[in-house]
Amino acid sequence: MTTWTPVGKVSDFQVGSAKAIDLNGETICLVRNSKGFRAVTDACSHGAVSLSEGTVTEDGIECFLHGSEFNLETGEPKTPPATSAIDVFEVQVAGDGDNAVVSVGI
Repeated sequence: MTTWTPVGKVSDFQVGSAKAIDLNGETICLVRNSKGFRAVTDACSHGAVSLSEGTVTEDGIECFLHGSEFNLETGEPKTPPATSAIDVFEVQVAGDGDNAVVSVGI
């Protein structure tokens, strides 16, 4: 069963941004790109550094340390040196406009 945890309003997150969110003891990287919101584990599978400190791309997030990029839909690495996928979490937006609530499911 998915437990939904509100993490903020749409207006709290700029397009092209990533933010580390603590959910029940697990650190999640919440990304807002031009396609909406995505959430993945906030640790690169190669270097174990925070992905939320990386660069948001159209379909992924790039680790700042060694440049591995991860697909935000699947968690699969798009570029080396990472070879292992990261976890992906569901995100839902309830409401309309900038005051809509963003929640992550774990």
